[in-house]
Amino acid sequence: MPKLIDCVAAVSFDLDGTIIDTAPDLGAAANMMLVMLGGRPLPDERIPGLIGAGIDEFVKKVLTQAGVTPDAPILEMASTLFRNLYGQRVFQRSRIYPNVVMTLHTLRAAGLTLCCVTNKERKFAQPLLELAGLSGFFTALLCPDRPEDRKPSPSLLYSACSQAEIEPIDMLLVGDSRADIQAAHAAGCRVVAVDYGYHRDQPLEELRPDAIVSDVSEIMELSVRPRSGTRALRAIP
Repeated sequence: MPKLIDCVAAVSFDLDGTIIDTAPDLGAAANMMLVMLGGRPLPDERIPGLIGAGIDEFVKKVLTQAGVTPDAPILEMASTLFRNLYGQRVFQRSRIYPNVVMTLHTLRAAGLTLCCVTNKERKFAQPLLELAGLSGFFTALLCPDRPEDRKPSPSLLYSACSQAEIEPIDMLLVGDSRADIQAAHAAGCRVVAVDYGYHRDQPLEELRPDAIVSDVSEIMELSVRPRSGTRALRAIP
């Protein structure tokens, strides 16, 4: 069977939980926010499961987890405070996942168009990629201008395909969450899930991505499989 990567013209990567472990800096900013509001910080292990639906939803979940009622005035104040704190530390404790840089080099050398498709606000995503030294790999950074454009909406993937001048079937999305898989299915793109991200213990097989990998470099060795009525392929090291 042909390799999956030879059957697509572009690869889009989710950001948080897929190419960069951003939970440390998100958690640090969240806990600073809680302390400044008179609350108690959350354990580090609680943070990853709250990430993925945008900052306002993240802050709402943090407040709820900390026992603070997120009514409108509190949520607005907390969101503003969090954005100020996080903007000062987007890549202090965050780290690029293993083999991401090598994989991006290899894919770009193979002539594939690379995009970053994220629910993160551009004011944080752009400097994060720049500070991590990854921005130069991506032809486009797609971020939601409106809440309704966030994954699982296919809107960002449609935009990525349009910019790459390809059909959705020629785009592969690599992500870590239900939202990524659902967005790819809705857009008609292929999708590979990484099992190390922020998927909140959701069994990835149930969401039926085209494949599941434990290291992003494994996408280069996956074979194309039938897309309907099959279970997800889990790559074997």
